[in-house]
Amino acid sequence: MSTESALADGVREALAIDPDEFAARVEEEAEIVKQELRDGSFDNHQSIVGFEYEFYAVADGRWSEESRAGKYALMRVPRRLLELMGFEKELGLHNAEMSTSPQPLSDHGLHAQLSEVRARLEAAENTAGVEGMRLVSDGLWTIPPTGETAREYLTDCVDVDGVTVAVNMSDAVRYHAMANTGDDERLGTAVEAPGVSLAADTVMPESLITSIQPHYQVAQARTLPRHFRYALRIAGPLLALGVNSPFFPPELYDEGWDGERVLAEGAAGNRIHVFESVLNARTDDDKVRFPRDVHDVETAIDRIVADETLIPMPEPEGTDRFDDAFATFRTKHGSYWRWVRPVFEGASRSSANARIEFRPIAAQPTVRDSIAFQAAFAGLMQSLPQRDHPAIGLSWETARENFYAAVADGLDADIQWIDTDGGATTDTDAVYADLLDHAEAGLRTAGCPEEEAASWLAPLRWRVANRTTPASWKRDRVRARLDDGDDFETAVRDTQREYVDRQSETLVEGGFSAWKDSGETK
Repeated sequence: MSTESALADGVREALAIDPDEFAARVEEEAEIVKQELRDGSFDNHQSIVGFEYEFYAVADGRWSEESRAGKYALMRVPRRLLELMGFEKELGLHNAEMSTSPQPLSDHGLHAQLSEVRARLEAAENTAGVEGMRLVSDGLWTIPPTGETAREYLTDCVDVDGVTVAVNMSDAVRYHAMANTGDDERLGTAVEAPGVSLAADTVMPESLITSIQPHYQVAQARTLPRHFRYALRIAGPLLALGVNSPFFPPELYDEGWDGERVLAEGAAGNRIHVFESVLNARTDDDKVRFPRDVHDVETAIDRIVADETLIPMPEPEGTDRFDDAFATFRTKHGSYWRWVRPVFEGASRSSANARIEFRPIAAQPTVRDSIAFQAAFAGLMQSLPQRDHPAIGLSWETARENFYAAVADGLDADIQWIDTDGGATTDTDAVYADLLDHAEAGLRTAGCPEEEAASWLAPLRWRVANRTTPASWKRDRVRARLDDGDDFETAVRDTQREYVDRQSETLVEGGFSAWKDSGETK
């Protein structure tokens, strides 16, 4: 049986599940989760951190004249190669993902996170290099595979015995199933972003984007709602520091959107627009959104239960995990897409945890910069609730406005904040001085020596001091190329190649700050 036929069979099996029975199982298992919460199963003696890191693969242009002409064009990663690298598959065939081992929030724990990412990424790059391939840490790819257009790559699909299958999507049943359910008015998806509107029959356009996801496991599960409310208040400011997706593949822009208009009106964080528009196109209530505050942990569970179900997947087979007792609830949670979301799971009772996944940040230019966001998020989750920081009094509406202002303008956004003295401010330096000082204090509380705590956050302080984000770096390079006479497509693609060139020298060991004065555009 071909892979496509087996995938089509899996899609049909998913579509045959009774949604009412699925919903009933989720509700029953939610009560198990609540009882485990009351029994203290999700409590830990200290806070724990974890990390997810997504990449896409490009051709390194070493092997032939043809490959050099397509230098840094997107590449599909052979499944056997993913296994050799020890990475996991993600949505697109060009994607690869790693997840770190959870570690205590401490200086040693953060160093363990950093070392694990570096060690595994270096080994993966060595493996990929043999295939003429490089893994890129970035927010949104802009050069399609050699010989293909971005539109073709993202929309190509086939009919397999009445089932729509995306040609360039990994064999994940739930994603393919989304293209085969719903009424005629809700079939298909669309990317909607400033200057871009791309229609597709599947969710494959979501594979334009990649991210990092810091995790913070609270020590006591009952404190999760308070941590969650603080996480929503810092989402906008941290996103503004991390924007890294100002450009799409140039061919995807609508008529009338030339380089000048994209620079004037385009968003700094298009990754947010892509994820929201593609996955919300199939739902009545937006599944991808800035979530509401949570005031008790039971409500957090109830919201997962009440979330709209796209595909009621088959009941998972048992694996002797602690959380097999609520495996259907976990399956439902897998499509509970929020920019900040609570998680309740664990392979064993001793490792069971309640955590917050922080999902807005695009993949960053270097590992060091990526881990800086993990340290900042963890430090703030440690410090703000302990110190009863008045930022929790920032209205939810304002926190949401901050978030989407950051999407549009990055560090140029007018972020509203309440400082440690309770005063309101929109001054960028004041906002980040307060924010990063508290992140540093949280790291010290967790056991980081003063110099080490400062070092973890230094890449982010540099961005504030220099008003530079990866998105603004790309925009400056495209601006310079347009001024030199390049057309928009050439400017974007050459900027992307310069990004990967700089990253090849700094990804594992260096930092983004070294890019600012490291030469003129090429």
